[in-house]
Amino acid sequence: MAKYKTLDDFQVKNKVVLVRVDFNSEIDPATKKVTSDVRIRAHGESTLKELAEKGAKTVVLAHQGRKGDPDYTPLKEHAAILGKILKCPVKYVDDVFGDKAKAAIKTLQSGEILVLGNVRGWDGETKSSTPEQASKTELVQNLAPLADLFVNDAFAAAHRGHVSMVGFTAVLPSAAGRVMERELKSLSKALEKPEKPCVYVMGGAKADDSLEISKYVLGKGIADYVLTGGVTGQLFLAAKGADLGKGNMSYLAKKELTGLIPGIKALEEQFGDKVMVPVDFALDVDGKRKEIPASKLPTDYSMMDIGSKTVETYAKIILSAKSIVVSGPMGVYENKEFNLGTKGILTAIANSKAFSLAGGGNTIAAIQEYGLTKKIGYISTAGGALIEFLMGKKLPGVAALETAVATKKI
Repeated sequence: MAKYKTLDDFQVKNKVVLVRVDFNSEIDPATKKVTSDVRIRAHGESTLKELAEKGAKTVVLAHQGRKGDPDYTPLKEHAAILGKILKCPVKYVDDVFGDKAKAAIKTLQSGEILVLGNVRGWDGETKSSTPEQASKTELVQNLAPLADLFVNDAFAAAHRGHVSMVGFTAVLPSAAGRVMERELKSLSKALEKPEKPCVYVMGGAKADDSLEISKYVLGKGIADYVLTGGVTGQLFLAAKGADLGKGNMSYLAKKELTGLIPGIKALEEQFGDKVMVPVDFALDVDGKRKEIPASKLPTDYSMMDIGSKTVETYAKIILSAKSIVVSGPMGVYENKEFNLGTKGILTAIANSKAFSLAGGGNTIAAIQEYGLTKKIGYISTAGGALIEFLMGKKLPGVAALETAVATKKI
């Protein structure tokens, strides 16, 4: 049973509902234009649409980038994109909690949506705080008296204890939005009591994250197998004593990953054949794919993908699974010469009858490229929050919802 309230627990008609979303989108550095509406659409087509249809006066609080970074922009375009998605006018005010923002909130009518300015325009936002500390800030002190309910829908930012993520829960009735609720339910299926066998597929280049997740899910008996690929797979193989070749080992050292080898060795010694490494690889030989078995290493060529025998081996394990979590590609999938591994593994997951959960930017991009979106059980748009959740860490944004005040009813 969920420890937090949802929109099902509140009547919102004619109430001012303050919603924290994650509109943080890809921005073209030259034009400062939004190039992907994935996150805006996710919140718009679920939580924000529902609130508008139920007659709430919806106030949207969001961030885009950080001050000084190329992707730090106002949210005027985000509001316009939201309006197009919802096919209705969406108001915008370039102010977070000043007089203009408060005046705009006070004039909202039932069913209307107002997007406030970039919350990171206020310097105090990114200071990590407890809900009680955050509730005493000027952001919360100015906005909370105007609101009847706080809704946190920003799972992708829930690993940060920022003021707008936790502060309102100390002074307002609070609920998880539909995106937050959906993420938590789906992740819990993969982490708390997954159907067995449970398989984790760890690819990509973030081997430090893969190691921490593997230690947690194997140590807690959550996963039955961890299948590695990408740079992660190469590093896990090197930890078994394999010499990948001077260039490949130098690459791992340059990325400061070789320091993880002792931890990976300990993991492999403890869990033996539950941690799977590639049995063959695709090399870049003058721009062409050439596969070699791992037994033929070292090599002078760059390792760009897992090989076809690894795909076959992993696919058998995947097809027998009841729960699957995948994060990270198996190789340099952007190059068609080296997309066999990523495409093969994702296709096997899509064809399995297991509950599947996928996360990470490159993973999602590959799923979309291969037309597999509808065949994956749940696709998480979160990055850091997803990784920390899979490591078993408590997310401040979620913890704040679980301990939110319940004294004031609406």
